[in-house]
Amino acid sequence: MTKLRADVTLDHLNQIGTDYLPGYLGVELTDLSEGRLSARMVLQPRHFAPNQFLHAASIVALADTTCGYATMAHLPEGAESFTTIELKSNHLGTCREGAIRCVATPQHLGKTTQVWDGVVSDEITGRRIALFRCTQMILWGRG
Repeated sequence: MTKLRADVTLDHLNQIGTDYLPGYLGVELTDLSEGRLSARMVLQPRHFAPNQFLHAASIVALADTTCGYATMAHLPEGAESFTTIELKSNHLGTCREGAIRCVATPQHLGKTTQVWDGVVSDEITGRRIALFRCTQMILWGRG
């Protein structure tokens, strides 16, 4: 089983996304441990659709970022990176204020693929608003 990499820290993961979509959306990684990564996103107008409901893409961005960074933190030794090959989300509700959080946990940590689940919830009430699953392909050098 793939273990948490000692060279990947919460501070490092928060820093690398600053100039990219996670930084723009305000994704903040909050807790990293073996087999788990948590993140949150304080809701702002940019996260909503014109109908004033939380945009599904905002939810997916939080979940995909959390699961993707969890993959980075759990890459097998010698692997260079990863890429998403499949993702799915089920939306159960919405949130109109405050923050949402995602907790990512692995379902499979292999040498060629990893499968991660992300549960997105309203940070205040704890009510689940989305279930997310992604499959990541592990990328190895051409050495």
